[in-house]
Amino acid sequence: MVTTGLVAIDATVLAAAVTSVVDDLGGATQFPWLFSIYLLTQAVSTPLFAKLADQRGRKPVILLGIAVFLVGSVLCGFAWNMPALIAFRAVQGLGAGAIQPMAVTIVGDIYSVAERAKVQAYISSVWAVSAVLGPALGGLFSQFSMWRAVFFINVPLCLLAAALLIRRFDEQVHRVRHTIDVRGALLLAGATSAFILALLEGGQAWAWLSWQSVTAFVVAAVLVVMLVRVERRAVEPVLPLALLGRRLLATTTVLASAVGAVLLGLTTYVPSYLEHALDIPPLAAGLALAALMIGWPVSSVFSGSLFYLRIGFTRTTIIGFSVVVAATVVLALFARTPTLWLVVVACFVVGMGLGLGAVPALIAAQASVAWVERGVVTGASMFARSLGSAVGVAVFGAVANIHGTGTGPPATDAVERTAAVLLAIAVTAAIGLALACAMPKTPAPGREQPPA
Repeated sequence: MVTTGLVAIDATVLAAAVTSVVDDLGGATQFPWLFSIYLLTQAVSTPLFAKLADQRGRKPVILLGIAVFLVGSVLCGFAWNMPALIAFRAVQGLGAGAIQPMAVTIVGDIYSVAERAKVQAYISSVWAVSAVLGPALGGLFSQFSMWRAVFFINVPLCLLAAALLIRRFDEQVHRVRHTIDVRGALLLAGATSAFILALLEGGQAWAWLSWQSVTAFVVAAVLVVMLVRVERRAVEPVLPLALLGRRLLATTTVLASAVGAVLLGLTTYVPSYLEHALDIPPLAAGLALAALMIGWPVSSVFSGSLFYLRIGFTRTTIIGFSVVVAATVVLALFARTPTLWLVVVACFVVGMGLGLGAVPALIAAQASVAWVERGVVTGASMFARSLGSAVGVAVFGAVANIHGTGTGPPATDAVERTAAVLLAIAVTAAIGLALACAMPKTPAPGREQPPA
């Protein structure tokens, strides 16, 4: 939980301090890269660290991730201009690419299937707390022109997390000789970088049909074709296509991308929508985001004992995404006549549905493979969620731009844009429900004992 807190707080604390950062370092046109580069390096590195964890063990990989994150945080705190801060945020993202999937993988290693939902709820509660604590800390540091503290607070947390893991986490790794899939790793990193770069900057830094955008997509497509050819021949592929070709793993991995898109869509558009549509302060608008992140761990606590241990993973996931679809449809239907409490309650219900849907899907994927494959499977899910977030940013941004006239009052324009985005989010949730229905039927798992 402490280790997860590193990534969770960092995901929310900087956004509230951006104004102070720009005032001090300049680079008003460059600051979006503070978030884009972090997302990019995190997504690219996640599958690589996941494969390394299956070969070398979880403990050295997560400790490496904490060390890289610590170095990146210190460098960010001493950044002298915006380009330097952007470069150091890339280092932070690399560390996060090891931390987040390893925390989830370790839970899958040391707890039984019956216990994992409750433990995942504890992990999710860290995100809920961070959704409230992060913006509050960021705003406080920004108010007193102490934005560098946003990064320095990671130092004691990194040291505490590393100390707890070194003292408390023991694992038995069978040491065998492994082959490092260097070509696959480089091709995967290159293809992902080009694709996410095209999505994040398309329609922002350059037009969608510009030569930059077309080139990035073409490069990504060519590298993907090369990656598939290399991975089919590799002895230990960094992205095992045969493994991910199984129906359960294929559906749950793609399902994770829908989760990422829904989450990022709501967290990006709902707070600003409430500020413009209802003229309420940012703190009150943040209630919707907090409700979303609180609903997830609340339902996760009961998803095991009341649902998937009784009716199986697939039915539980279908129920969860049915709830998500219903709540997002309500948000879309009432988007033009918003009330704060309707939005807050709907976001809470979305969080409840994601807790019932996303968590059992991940646990089903982890439970279907052995220890030596669990890191790759978990990493693929985290990677797909990051990729879904990037795709969601591009698609929802395009939808908002198409439906924003820019000729009416700002409040009316914001409502029109967000109404269209919320409808797109509801459609994305429906796609997630279809993927849940496509999962192979799974019986209720036995209450096996956790591994020794």
